[in-house]
Amino acid sequence: MRTTSLAASPRVRRARGTAAALAALVSMAAGAAPTARADTAVGHFEGTLPSGAAYAVDAPEHWNGTVLLFSHGYRPAGSPNPAQTAPDDAARKLLLKEGYALVGSSYATTGWAVEQAVPDQLGALDAFTARVGAARRTLAWGQSYGGLVTTALAERHADRIDGSLSMCGLVHGGVANWNSTLDPVFALRTLLAPHSGIRLTGFRGQSEAAANARKLSAALTGAQSTPTGRARIALAAALHAVPGWNDPKQPRPAPGDHAAQQANQYAALTGLVQAPAFSWRQEAEARAGGSMSWNTGVDYSAILARSSQYEEVKALYKAAGHSLEADLDTLAAAPRLKADRGALAYMKRNIAFTGRLTKPQLNIHTTGDALVPVRAESAYRSTVTRAGRGALFRQAYVGNAGHCTFSPAEELAAVHVTERRIATGRWGDTSPAALDAEARRADPTTAARYEPFRPGPYPRPYDLASPPRPPRQR
Repeated sequence: MRTTSLAASPRVRRARGTAAALAALVSMAAGAAPTARADTAVGHFEGTLPSGAAYAVDAPEHWNGTVLLFSHGYRPAGSPNPAQTAPDDAARKLLLKEGYALVGSSYATTGWAVEQAVPDQLGALDAFTARVGAARRTLAWGQSYGGLVTTALAERHADRIDGSLSMCGLVHGGVANWNSTLDPVFALRTLLAPHSGIRLTGFRGQSEAAANARKLSAALTGAQSTPTGRARIALAAALHAVPGWNDPKQPRPAPGDHAAQQANQYAALTGLVQAPAFSWRQEAEARAGGSMSWNTGVDYSAILARSSQYEEVKALYKAAGHSLEADLDTLAAAPRLKADRGALAYMKRNIAFTGRLTKPQLNIHTTGDALVPVRAESAYRSTVTRAGRGALFRQAYVGNAGHCTFSPAEELAAVHVTERRIATGRWGDTSPAALDAEARRADPTTAARYEPFRPGPYPRPYDLASPPRPPRQR
């Protein structure tokens, strides 16, 4: 195992210069785990779990007794895969200054690695205990795909944690995620390239997935140049709940500025086609042993009618002089896709949620998220409510565009509120004003943008509280 130190921190430089502290680390790596003390000076160290996953620990000089177990986001197959202890370096430094110990693993593999991520995170927690000591309190947190991993830990391994925090997480679960990723590309293929032979599921490898992605990307690019094409793109975006403001580098469009909203949705769908809908899906299908997605029996007209983008779609079709009803009829009549029973069973295990929380969880989400649309929060809220665990659950929303575009102040505020709920047994004030005040106290140098918000219904939910039955699976 490799032991290093945090080069930028004076307290870690002192720890690095203390031979006794380094000797203690070597001793801990070899076996015995001492009881943690508030004045333990550890620094940064790394190691390897039996699965081959890397883990890392950042421990402060004056530990407050709480360890934060961080689950990182999705990493495409073949990409670098380091261990990560916090969502960003700024938050990491602030948390260490406050006395939190931080730990996280890389997961043994990249891609849709839920079955590896959950035990690897528990293994990283064990490594922390062995090397630093038993925590008084353990809080699991994660972002994006790591929010899914965190919620899996909360539902299945609540004995190992005291509470959890999901940030912009895939809390709608794996089945719903891949179904809702299918819907927009199904609409794009049906309406923009009906005779193209573009394959949307069941890829035989990455090269086939990439070839089909290129074909649909070309159709998408061409459609953006015509009024009818732009209206159809907006329709496809609405089926995935893609908001009209999803890039923080762009100004927020006015409520009636449908052209700007559609342009932002086009950019988001371009990204969806380039990676999640094809290459990421193929990797997940290879794990599952087939396609885990279906749209047999799905009523796209009903999904559109429940969408907050409905008025935008109607306006764009009217401006184009094209019939929205005719296109919805075309979608209804198009041949549908079935899931493979075994692949669906795999994705239910890795993972669909029950909502049966036994420890408190806070979820935060940006309102302008196109990759994991904010409506995913509605799906999990419904799951938890039907499971009768609503008292343990809270959600809060940050008024910003983009995926996981939280400031360090907003992240720390969420950590503090979750830990306070664990310590006191009560949620207290979780209003946007209270969260903003907490954020400003934690870090007055970065933004505090919590706002009142309630997302609409998730387009196609699937959970284990009352799972919809997909018709005619093969």
